[in-house]
Amino acid sequence: MTNAANAASTANAANAASAANSALVRDWITHLRIERGVSPHTISNYTRDITRYCEWLGPTPLGEVTTDTIEKYLIHLQEVRSLSRSSAARHLAAIRGLHAFGVEEKRLENNVARGVPVPARSASIPKALTVDEVTALIEAIPNGEAATAIQLRDRALVEMLYSTGARITELLDLDVDDVDSDDQTVIVHGKGNKERLVPLGSYALAALEAYVVRARPSLNKKGIAALFVNNRGARMVRQSGFKVVSEAAEAAGLGAVSPHSLRHSFATHLLDGGADVRTVQELLGHVDVSTTQIYTKVTAQHLQSTMAATHPRA
Repeated sequence: MTNAANAASTANAANAASAANSALVRDWITHLRIERGVSPHTISNYTRDITRYCEWLGPTPLGEVTTDTIEKYLIHLQEVRSLSRSSAARHLAAIRGLHAFGVEEKRLENNVARGVPVPARSASIPKALTVDEVTALIEAIPNGEAATAIQLRDRALVEMLYSTGARITELLDLDVDDVDSDDQTVIVHGKGNKERLVPLGSYALAALEAYVVRARPSLNKKGIAALFVNNRGARMVRQSGFKVVSEAAEAAGLGAVSPHSLRHSFATHLLDGGADVRTVQELLGHVDVSTTQIYTKVTAQHLQSTMAATHPRA
């Protein structure tokens, strides 16, 4: 066989492998969306992660991937692309899911990803805002008679982030019917389609009612069920939620603040006020209480620093 023929044969094999890999990925994503009912946000993350994985594999067929291949890829993610351990763990979850689906469909022989250890997650202590900082953040968004529809919406959004401790995606997934103003509660749809009932504080409820009565009707041009609507009449997206919080933080002179900062603050302030860990776990929607217990370290550090600053024999 000539060199040209060898090159053509190699190219054909690579193209065939790439096509087979792409077909399996496409079928897996369809399976997640239609049969498993996985959320659009998770679908988007998995699609991005698996696309990056297949690009790294190049012409290697998924059927020829080994445990060692995947371990090298995880090292590549952390050392070359500087991804955090938690992000690498998410990539591994997607890779495991893809290979498991290939085995179920009899298109792969073994789920070689199953034996790959999950990168250890760093139990970093989250930074919470003080109560005064949260107040400044919220009050940086006008809500008086002269407030615009967007300002009333943004005020309600930030109030609810702090009042419920919900993730930004959970809050933006809410429909109007998820809120019960009489009972002062909201049904939050968490990870894995798990629902939890969360109380609404009086400030959040007042801000929400002002938004729903005075602002939402003018924004909701398409008559959709979404609670938080953008100026085009569509459901707000995650990036818009981040922008709302970021701009409020800048106006309040607080520096970098994200929606998750309010979730951290919600948990920390509850524990500071005497709430038990199990209650906070339920409100946050954590499956494992050890995730919630990270916040007890924040509270312990706060107590220690307070004692060091105020006790005469500390």
